[in-house]
Amino acid sequence: MTPDDTSPAAQPDSLDRYRAPIERVLREIIRHGRFALDFTVTRGEPGPQGDDFEVPALVVNFSGPDAGLLLEGHAELLNAIEYVILRAARVEESLFTKIGFDCEDYRRLRLEELKLMAQVAADRVRDLRVPFPLNPMNARERRVVHLALRDRPEVRTESDGQGPERRVVIHPAQSAPRR
Repeated sequence: MTPDDTSPAAQPDSLDRYRAPIERVLREIIRHGRFALDFTVTRGEPGPQGDDFEVPALVVNFSGPDAGLLLEGHAELLNAIEYVILRAARVEESLFTKIGFDCEDYRRLRLEELKLMAQVAADRVRDLRVPFPLNPMNARERRVVHLALRDRPEVRTESDGQGPERRVVIHPAQSAPRR
């Protein structure tokens, strides 16, 4: 790279420094856990134009005979491995959403499911004029619901609860926000 070359393609990506530690820790977890899993680490594919749903810059994708284990119980093991890997690789918290972990296209399918669920619930709130609480979900999933409904002026969303019980509640737009 020449000193005057400032194009984005020429700038080193801050996530590249985490690739090797992520791969190293993953190999150790797979080996010690005796999982029959393979993984690849690839660049994320950008979504359609105007789609604000975050697409990770790096995606760790699992495959293999034990892939189903990662997806049991709403992908609890996949979520746990993601958390442990990001912590063990010492990824800065501000970059957590830039590195995604997936298995059998679960994350993309879940994103579509959440967007559809949000629209159906918003229709119900609009028709019945009664708040509708969704099931508890993690921060990433709650964000998807908030973004999916931001262009629906007849409803508003808020997160409610704490910890693992935190959920999105969809309200009619005219109802007063809770204090």
